[in-house]
Amino acid sequence: MTIKRVVLVILTVLAIALIGQDLLASWSQPQFQSRLELYQTNLVLQATEWQGDDPNLTSIRQGIIGGEPVKGATKQYEELRQSAQKNLKRTQTLLASPTGDPSLKATEPKLERLVTELDLRLGLLQTQQGQVDIAQKTWAGVIQRTDGSVSLEPLSKTAGVLAGLWSEPPRLVPDAEPLLKQNLDSWFRYRSLSQLYQLQQRQEALTDLRAVQQQTAERALTNLAIVGGIPTVSCLIGVGILLFLVGQWAVRRKQSLLAPESIAAWTVPWTGEVVWEVLIFGFFLVGQILLPLGLSVFQQASGFNPATLGERARAFYILANYLLLAAGGLTVMYFSIRAFLPLPEGWFQLRLRSKWFLWGMGGYFAALPLVILISLVNQKIWQGQGGSNPILPIALEGKDNGALFLFFVTAAIAAPIFEEILFRGFLLPSLTRYMPVWGAIVLSSFIFALAHLSLSEVLPLMVLGMVLGFVYARSRNLLSSMLLHSLWNSGTLLSLFVLGSSSQ
Repeated sequence: MTIKRVVLVILTVLAIALIGQDLLASWSQPQFQSRLELYQTNLVLQATEWQGDDPNLTSIRQGIIGGEPVKGATKQYEELRQSAQKNLKRTQTLLASPTGDPSLKATEPKLERLVTELDLRLGLLQTQQGQVDIAQKTWAGVIQRTDGSVSLEPLSKTAGVLAGLWSEPPRLVPDAEPLLKQNLDSWFRYRSLSQLYQLQQRQEALTDLRAVQQQTAERALTNLAIVGGIPTVSCLIGVGILLFLVGQWAVRRKQSLLAPESIAAWTVPWTGEVVWEVLIFGFFLVGQILLPLGLSVFQQASGFNPATLGERARAFYILANYLLLAAGGLTVMYFSIRAFLPLPEGWFQLRLRSKWFLWGMGGYFAALPLVILISLVNQKIWQGQGGSNPILPIALEGKDNGALFLFFVTAAIAAPIFEEILFRGFLLPSLTRYMPVWGAIVLSSFIFALAHLSLSEVLPLMVLGMVLGFVYARSRNLLSSMLLHSLWNSGTLLSLFVLGSSSQ
């Protein structure tokens, strides 16, 4: 066995161990989708306050809000609260064990804060339904649980403010207004401030608050229509495309677009060892070892700390990291296949004069209903856990337009180009040397999903990867799968931007 193969074997074992560790670590992390759903729920609550007479908005409001929006929001908050509490107990148990993962120490306070924030909001939802006694117990639990915790002291004080506002007789705290503004947002802030101003008999402040409420509620209706309407229409188009594909397969069989026989395999000049080399050296070694090690050395030598960066600088730092990963991976791939140049026809094609745009758009529409369906099943499996892409929460919390633009460049331009070249341009065709095209599509999609290192994303990303693989195998043009990938990530960022901008 050559030295290179020995190194490959060692790195492969290390890769399996580290990737497995990352996937297991993601098991204890909340899914980002749960947070995204809460932002949408908050928009619905804001929309309930709209009292305008615009007939168009009235019909939209009735369709979006439904019959019992507060009760539905309460149920969703309770479910997330139960999931967060369960995960908190599991984390505390793991930390108490002799073999506990030290990295979970950073997770525990985040989960404690999440449970506390959810309880503050649940109490307000309970008062809205006339369950003041239950709300008082909820807030009393917050005060008791957070007593003595410096990091949670502002939330504990906020719970005390809320309990006083809804007690008989009311108890007003001097710092009530700044505490409510600092620790509550969206509908919950309006609800609590409205109660405060009424008790303080501050009619002018109450009038101004209600005016702002109406503007926010109208904007919430518009944003809900965008967030819900565009995916709904796209899903309907996607269902139509899928029905056409299935119908064509039923009629034409071997001549249909879905037929394995109608998709030609590539001529692969290299063996599986080259594929192995590119994945281990180009993706794992560069991304999981060399790049983090190099950044760590740089930080120690320069005193640079990414945690101290502002939003725009942090977004640029993430983009720079990704570009370094992409450059390293593509460089390894080039040197691995350089001996086989020029390549046979059909490899890494980027043809502008073709139907790549139609393939990319059609693939995007078709992927939507499939991924949404598998995501619903996925939610039942993981119950709100399993981790998510770490960029998404940062993008959602960011309010800087420059930072959001940099996140867009990372997710909608850099990621589609690099990942499509690697997974669809190189990996998928290479696998057709050893298996049928559909088998290569499935296996390359599984590897593509695992590379994102989040258990909860494996199934949805695998389905998305299969659509990307099918589109590329059919179009023989990387532009089509790059477009699909970019549209998918852009749609996610659009939802983040709309929901995040409306959550304040």
